[in-house]
Amino acid sequence: MKTLILVRHAKSSWTDASVSDFDRKLNDRGKHDAPVMAKRLAARELTIDAFISSPAKRAKKTAEIFTGEFKNIDIQLIPQLYEASLQTWFAVIENLDDQYNSVVVFAHNPAITDFVNAMDVFPVFNIPTCGIYALKIHTNEWSQLQLANKEFLFFDYPKNGKD
Repeated sequence: MKTLILVRHAKSSWTDASVSDFDRKLNDRGKHDAPVMAKRLAARELTIDAFISSPAKRAKKTAEIFTGEFKNIDIQLIPQLYEASLQTWFAVIENLDDQYNSVVVFAHNPAITDFVNAMDVFPVFNIPTCGIYALKIHTNEWSQLQLANKEFLFFDYPKNGKD
C-alpha cells in the first residue's frame, strides 16, 4: 500500500516584477499558512518516508517549513516538477523508489490540480496555495500507479475554516 500526499506550494510574492517565476519567495500569507498546514498534516499522525519537491524557491521553502514538523526527512528536489506536464507527473511518481510507502510531493498549479483530477478519485476544481490532497494507492509498486485502485483520504487547505 502506498500513500501519496500532494501539497501545492504556499502563497508566493508577486511584488517584484524583476524576479523570475522560479525565484519567487513566499509572501507573508504563505509564511503563515505553511506552518499551519504542516501542523495539520502532522496531526494526522501519518508516517512519511520522503519529501519530494520542485526546486522552485516557493515550493522548496514550503517543503522546508513542513520538515519542521517531520524530523529527519530530507527533501529530494526533482527539477521536472517545475512546470511539469501531466505525463511528467506520472513519470516522476511512477519512478519513485518502492522503499517509500508514503511520500509528500510539493509542486505547482495548474499541474498539481490536473494530476489530482487525472487520478479520477475525488476531483477538485482547484488546489489552493498550501492545499493538501492525499490518496491511498493499493499497490506495493509506484510503477503501478495508473493501474492500481486508488482511495481518497483527505483534502485540506488554509481557508478550510479550521484556523
